[in-house]
Amino acid sequence: MDEEYDVIVLGTGLTECILSGIMSVNGKKVLHMDRNPYYGGESSSITPLEELYKRFELPDSPPESMGRGRDWNVDLIPKFLMANGQLVKMLLYTEVTRYLDFKVVEGSFVYKGGKIYKVPSTETEALASNLMGMFEKRRFRKFLVFVANFDENDPKTFEGVDPKVTTMRDVYKKFDLGQDVIDFTGHALALYRTDDYLDVPCLETINRIKLYSESLARYGKSPYLYPLYGLGELPQGFARLSAIYGGTYMLNKPVEEIVMEDGHVVGVKSEGEVARCKQLICDPSYIQDRVRKAGQVIRVICILSHPIKSTNDANSCQIIIPQNQVNRKSDIYVCMISYAHNVAAQGKYIAIVSTTVETSEPEAEIEPALELLEPIDQKFVSLSDLYEPTDDGTESQIFASSAYDATTHFETTCNDIKDIYKRMTGSDFDFENMKRKQNDVFGEDEQ
Repeated sequence: MDEEYDVIVLGTGLTECILSGIMSVNGKKVLHMDRNPYYGGESSSITPLEELYKRFELPDSPPESMGRGRDWNVDLIPKFLMANGQLVKMLLYTEVTRYLDFKVVEGSFVYKGGKIYKVPSTETEALASNLMGMFEKRRFRKFLVFVANFDENDPKTFEGVDPKVTTMRDVYKKFDLGQDVIDFTGHALALYRTDDYLDVPCLETINRIKLYSESLARYGKSPYLYPLYGLGELPQGFARLSAIYGGTYMLNKPVEEIVMEDGHVVGVKSEGEVARCKQLICDPSYIQDRVRKAGQVIRVICILSHPIKSTNDANSCQIIIPQNQVNRKSDIYVCMISYAHNVAAQGKYIAIVSTTVETSEPEAEIEPALELLEPIDQKFVSLSDLYEPTDDGTESQIFASSAYDATTHFETTCNDIKDIYKRMTGSDFDFENMKRKQNDVFGEDEQ
């Protein structure tokens, strides 16, 4: 342990594991430590089920009706992968896909007036959808065609819209779209959590809707993917990548001190020894004095013995409850997966509800989502503080990740990874930097 490293990483959450993988592939000498005895930190999957009951301090052990404890892998943080999104690109470029299997999530639904409707994912579905009336459908179709043809480098596709000036509110006006359609476009297609996006230039929103439709085009049922055996497989896949390129891993290592000299990090002290480093990456829990609380997220893990009503008996789905529908500032999300993904016992479903906390009674805030899931066999409620770094690392060379937010996909996590990479290396993140070198020297080549 008494060695000199280029980078020390503390915590094995997804953000940390991807960064340690990239740094290792780029030839850096990496030491990766975690105070926990398991991989994944906040983004791990808990198994067996007994462990989940212990973690949430429930007095009983799981009833026999829950099946075998080791058939369960329950994510602490619910997220899906956008099929055409940045995380899938990272998995493909690093070939971490060799360690994982994915399934397409069966559908995306949106809540309106107390009911849930399938988010129309093709022109045909949009025309058949009960979400809007006849004339609205035509206007919406025009809008979708505009978005599909839009190319920020070709002014001929702008149709009078200036992507860097025209607000999204004005774009909706141009196509004469009503409030319900605006709600589901902004929240179920562009996947915004609040309505702040309406008054900023429309370029990002148009690109987000394009990402959604391109992701959808890949597999057809929904734009989302989910790994078999749970999200805890993701950090482990990137940890393997780092190890192949010489990264050193130590779990169950308490961190006693981050050693500083002249205002920048020089090492980490653990069990009396100091490992020296030039740069440090960590999650917020390792540097409480360099982060600030930026809010709270409530997550409720619900075990069900039935699919969710009105979802066509899907064995996996996402439901978005737009904030306008329930008089809130931010959306409520439901991610549901099941035994089909090897994360629950036969015939069981896991639905996880999450949202940004807005009042002093967070459990009351998610009531509309819980009503959709009834009857619920068992609930596990967690309130997490969202921390973000107050130090950008320029001076200290300590780079902290942000906590996982309430979004149901990994795009914000990938933005954080790209941002940390830029601050650490001084150059823009390039997916090409993640490519494995031609011949792995560690015998990982196809035999």
